[in-house]
Amino acid sequence: MEEKILYKRLSDRIIGEAMRVHNSLCPALDEKIYENSLIIALERLGIDCEQQARFPVYFDHKPVGTLIPDLIVDEKIIVDAKVVESFTKTHESQILGYLSISGLKIGYLINFKHFKIQWKRFTRL
Repeated sequence: MEEKILYKRLSDRIIGEAMRVHNSLCPALDEKIYENSLIIALERLGIDCEQQARFPVYFDHKPVGTLIPDLIVDEKIIVDAKVVESFTKTHESQILGYLSISGLKIGYLINFKHFKIQWKRFTRL
């Protein structure tokens, strides 16, 4: 039985455009360059992107800080651009925290460091 992937079409478009950005630019540039380029690429396709959205964090109903993921795509998917040797448990924990606080269900880490783009999908159901 085939597994149903939440937001598959949108996810495929995000990864496809990340690959296009990566192929157009050199690997290992500043993360913000890839983030800004990905916004341009996705918006060109008519996909809404919000950069540096702010999500307040509460403890015992009191504000204790703010989480700021790189991109929110179509109000559904968090995308965090990285330029790192490899994803760490810290990166994974951070995106899971973004998902938990934002209430969104899908997140992607995308690594632009190497010759071949790397990405990892996270789901919070």
